[in-house]
Amino acid sequence: MSIIEIIKSFIPLILIFGLLFGVLILVKKYSFSLNGKKTNLLNINVLFNQMILPKKYLSVVRVENKLLVLGISENNISLLKEIDYNPAQQNEINIKDNKPNFINIFKQNLGMK
Repeated sequence: MSIIEIIKSFIPLILIFGLLFGVLILVKKYSFSLNGKKTNLLNINVLFNQMILPKKYLSVVRVENKLLVLGISENNISLLKEIDYNPAQQNEINIKDNKPNFINIFKQNLGMK
């Protein structure tokens, strides 16, 4: 094989890597949003999930200034209780799950954070 044939075989590989890098830049820039704007109209956080049966969960969700206790099954989501949320009482409630999520672990392994 000559050097020209070797170069011709690596050109598609370099183009594919370039396309993948371009897609990575776009995903980082727009963070999966459709219009490029980060919309945060409602402040929604899932604080806790607990499986009680297979495919049945109890979840505590904070929506702006309310805590919602939800029963979640395969076909239904039911509001069990609605509680007023006071940020000063967050330490007393101690609902926040301290398990690291996938994104934080991934960033640590990449050396980003």
